[in-house]
Amino acid sequence: MIILVLNCGSSSIKYQVIQMKSATENTLLAKGQVERIGLADSIITHKPADKPRYEVVRSIPDHTVGISQVLQLLTDEQFGVIETLAELKAVGHRVTHGGEYFHDSVVVNKTVLQHIEDCFDLAPLHNPANMKGILAIENILPNIPQVAVFDTSFHQTMPPKSYIYALPYKYYEDLRVRRYGFHGTSHKYVAQKACAMTGIDFEHSRIITCHIGNGASVTAIRDGKSIDTSMGFTPVDGLVMGTRCGDVDPGALIYIGDKAELNRHDLHEMINKKSGVLGITGISSDMRDIEAAAREGNKRAILALEIYNTRIKKYVGAYAAELGGVDLVVFTGGVGENEPSLRSYVCSELEFMGVAFDEAANEGVRGTDKVLTKPGSRVTVAVVATNEELVIAADTFRLVKKRSE
Repeated sequence: MIILVLNCGSSSIKYQVIQMKSATENTLLAKGQVERIGLADSIITHKPADKPRYEVVRSIPDHTVGISQVLQLLTDEQFGVIETLAELKAVGHRVTHGGEYFHDSVVVNKTVLQHIEDCFDLAPLHNPANMKGILAIENILPNIPQVAVFDTSFHQTMPPKSYIYALPYKYYEDLRVRRYGFHGTSHKYVAQKACAMTGIDFEHSRIITCHIGNGASVTAIRDGKSIDTSMGFTPVDGLVMGTRCGDVDPGALIYIGDKAELNRHDLHEMINKKSGVLGITGISSDMRDIEAAAREGNKRAILALEIYNTRIKKYVGAYAAELGGVDLVVFTGGVGENEPSLRSYVCSELEFMGVAFDEAANEGVRGTDKVLTKPGSRVTVAVVATNEELVIAADTFRLVKKRSE
């Protein structure tokens, strides 16, 4: 089954074409992205698996036109990977927020579309863009099955003690203000893959997954189910990130708003786009830039790294306590996969937990799957490269196949 995977942003489309031979066998046929949608100089970058990379700049006014251009490239005589669009059997979409409606991925229908729209207020930058992708496919390929895969669904197994905030309960009842968590697709994928690597039973285990990138979160998984996660009602909660502040005293925000005369929009911009390591250093939101500045002796860059790494370590320790022990700790994401120093910092002095970290094994590991603990370590630590698009393709394959049986 050949599946098109779409991840639509407000002005972008990322895509992959994956041939699913079975639930576990797959082949990547092509991937690419459309950037700067709505502008005259939009950019399409198309990378077939076994053909030259293709890039073009042209006007793409909306997502429907952008997806049409992608579909044309997929069947192009020179750059294509399929002969006709009839070879595409399904489309899987990444959808950021499913609220309390979705505990799993679902085949798209009118009810699903309505619930995705119901969550617009919870993810105003993401869900409307995700919806555009679904509606564009519905317009171009009206008969093809579509599947929505939600960032939040994996975390819907959290118990109330983990997701209810200590606010007046009416705000949960009336407005559904609660911890939702994000990156669920990635957390589930890397936990399952690390278990397969190490022989640990995913369904009977205690796992902490650390998805560390420009956005970052840590999740506690017991017996294959998320029981707690660091991101909250929005993705700004929890860890220090590239531009997001993570955990902060709400009273500090009220104080800053009052003293600096910041309105609601200003505060939103500050905690989402001007904080994190960018806010601490004033240099960059990219950890590679922060690492470089720290090596040159920049004191605020050194401080930012210490704060960033310590926050991750605190969550690992807290979730170890919540789980009552740990079998496996997994690092993933752009930073988690590519920064040996971060993994070393987080795992240092965790011998009391049963971690016998192997510094030699960790050294130089970037973007590959590897166990990072010594033989006999009671807790296994691993780095696993995430692949959210593959999870979307696998869920799409599972649901479409089930529907046809």
